[in-house]
Amino acid sequence: MIEAAGVSLKYPDGTVALKGIDLQIQAGELVYVTGHSGSGKTSLLKLLMGMEYPTTGYLKVLGQPIIKGQAEGIRRLRMRIGPVFQEFRLINGRTAMENVMLGMRFLDIPRSRLKEDAHQALVKVGLEHKRLSLVENLSWGERQRVAIARAVARKPALILADEPTGNLDRDHALDILELLASFRDKETSVIITTHATHLIDGKKDAGLIVMDKGNMRWERVG
Repeated sequence: MIEAAGVSLKYPDGTVALKGIDLQIQAGELVYVTGHSGSGKTSLLKLLMGMEYPTTGYLKVLGQPIIKGQAEGIRRLRMRIGPVFQEFRLINGRTAMENVMLGMRFLDIPRSRLKEDAHQALVKVGLEHKRLSLVENLSWGERQRVAIARAVARKPALILADEPTGNLDRDHALDILELLASFRDKETSVIITTHATHLIDGKKDAGLIVMDKGNMRWERVG
């Protein structure tokens, strides 16, 4: 699923975001990534999405090497990943249903099935009753659920969620973490970054990556 050996990431301005990362994540795993702001959590997700390339080391995601010169392969890889961005990236003036469908537009799915898959994704996140609401009229938590529906509607092999609990109170944050974890199955892995370590205390059957100044420590939860 994910293999990394000696992966480092240095940005053009000289910032070293990741240092010698070694990682193996199998299909069907749930993994939390914690650490303070600037510790390297988002940079790690960018590498897994193929938005950045390792400066040194070897990285393969869903069988695709993350290296320059592999643009077409990385494009196909992204079609198999369901990203949940910290800033949601929803389009105002469009309904919840339309936003979910827009997230599927490059998947070569017939329009009739596109609508059904988008509808079912909204059902899964508990927002079927808001499917025709404009996203700017939804609450913060509801918009978060639309972003998650957009990710899972793609039926991805890998879900990547970047700080999905930001700006939510404890109860709503726990609901979102449980919702994301529920999409993990034998073929789908879920990776969630969060700085709120208290929210994952006592979580069972999950991996934990602790990031600190670009370094990584792998642990097991439960």
